[in-house]
Amino acid sequence: MPDTPSEVRALLDQQNEAIWNKDIDRLMSLFSPDILYFDVVPPLQFVGAAALRGRFLDWFAGFKGPMRMEMRDLRVLASGDAAVACRLSRARGTLQNGQEVGRWVRATSCCTRSNGGWLVTHEHISVPVDLESGTAAMDLAP
Repeated sequence: MPDTPSEVRALLDQQNEAIWNKDIDRLMSLFSPDILYFDVVPPLQFVGAAALRGRFLDWFAGFKGPMRMEMRDLRVLASGDAAVACRLSRARGTLQNGQEVGRWVRATSCCTRSNGGWLVTHEHISVPVDLESGTAAMDLAP
């Protein structure tokens, strides 16, 4: 019997490793061709693998060298061939201008089992907000 939470965690670990290495082909192999991806940058919604590929390539180009990925507080809810994974995620690295960054976001991934493996069919990235100041609070995660 499959251990769905472990399988989905392995999928997300593969995603983080592909981002770390800026391996666009490996990264895209983890998403369904008809992926719907909500992000924190305009246009906020990327529909389909080609659009998401372009988004990731732009993101990768902003960093010198590898990007470090960190995942916390992963929760996986699953039923049959569908799973939802919620977590805190942080990408760290050096921007092209030399600035070191490490920003926390919230991430939710909807996954489906396909041909014995898992693919991300929808992902939603959001930024916590400090309601008093109205600014992003990406450095305040526990």
